Amino acid sequence: MAPAVNLTPKTRGRLTASLPEDRLAELRSLLDTRRKGFSLEAPFYTDPAVFTADMEGIFGNHWVFAASVAEVPEPGDYVTVDYGPYSLIVLRNDDGGINVLHNVCRHRGARVLTEDSGTTGNLVCQYHSWTYNAEGTLIHASAPGEADFAKGCYNLKRAHSREVAGLIFVCLADEPPEDFDEVAKIFEPYLGPHELAKTKVAYQQNIVEEGNWKLVMENNRECYHCDGHPELACSLFPTWGLTDGIIPNHLEDVWQRNLNAQDALEERCRRYGLPYEVVEELDTRIAGIRISRESLDGAGESFSATGRRLSKKLLGDLRDFRLGRCSMHLQPNSWFHFLSDHVITFSAFPINEHQTLVRTTWLVADDAVEGVDYDLDELTHTWKQTNLQDKNFVELCQRGAASPAYESGPYMKSEYQVEAFISWYVARMQEHMA
Repeated sequence: MAPAVNLTPKTRGRLTASLPEDRLAELRSLLDTRRKGFSLEAPFYTDPAVFTADMEGIFGNHWVFAASVAEVPEPGDYVTVDYGPYSLIVLRNDDGGINVLHNVCRHRGARVLTEDSGTTGNLVCQYHSWTYNAEGTLIHASAPGEADFAKGCYNLKRAHSREVAGLIFVCLADEPPEDFDEVAKIFEPYLGPHELAKTKVAYQQNIVEEGNWKLVMENNRECYHCDGHPELACSLFPTWGLTDGIIPNHLEDVWQRNLNAQDALEERCRRYGLPYEVVEELDTRIAGIRISRESLDGAGESFSATGRRLSKKLLGDLRDFRLGRCSMHLQPNSWFHFLSDHVITFSAFPINEHQTLVRTTWLVADDAVEGVDYDLDELTHTWKQTNLQDKNFVELCQRGAASPAYESGPYMKSEYQVEAFISWYVARMQEHMA
């Protein structure tokens, strides 16, 4: 376990300007009096002022997963990423690198690109045709009588970006958290063999959940509710998150089957030189992480009804389909499943205090042919259904948090990762508001 990190990323503080002092005092009090081991007080899920604070203290300060390299494979390819008040353009430049630009024209603030994704040469604002190159430099803003216009003062604003093991992260802070370098070194060896640069997007699903972003993340961080995921339970052991001593009687056989499958998986990982150990530093780092390689039920290959592979093409330099799943959680907004035959990325983008966009992307080998090597409906079935079920669970919690009868409830032992997420969130917000 890594030691606690005494590091607070720096941004231009806007919270004190946007919220009156009495509301700031309320927020500080809610954070300082948070009861460990219990869910948050209702305002954390329902109050627009708390959402404003979250967007500055969390999403304005920390590294956020935005997309995979498969979504922007060629120069000029872009995706737009929106969360809270922010809109970003994630663009592959001519040198093969990534530029992240604020999607706000420097003329009168119009959105420059309005599609979720696409390919572009220059970036042209459709309002008055101000034109920027891939670096965000203003190259055209001509108008009668404006010969002395200083174009160099009005380039698009930029954000920080990192591309690690095929994943693209963005950060809006003036000085991003430095410990992300250490976290990248942790997960690169796990993800590298899957070679995301040699994958393509098979499908992407966007769901708007009527729930606060923290409820979305809390729901993801536990499997206490996994009885509500019948499709997923065919391949994901429902004992995930449980330990000896807290196994219910009806899951004892499943628990033993899980242990046997994990032993066999670890033997294969040692044979192929793949890391599999659990690294769990969810609330002891600024960039909290949990990663491991874990067995799947049935054939142990993929998220199917039988656990068998869903694509005939192995990813990267992997040599065996029966490698379970490499599962990774990153604070604050993402989780991932890396399998031998495909990868699934998940990202949560807050819209407002009661809505969150959940984006799920399925990646397959770039030479896999739909209808020949994989069936798209079969590939996406388990997690499409699971996402809809999770949407329902999150929305049940959001409606409950809005009730006057709501009060914080205790987390169970198997929900320790939910507690770790909330502990991380509270610590980061306290640092920001200090």
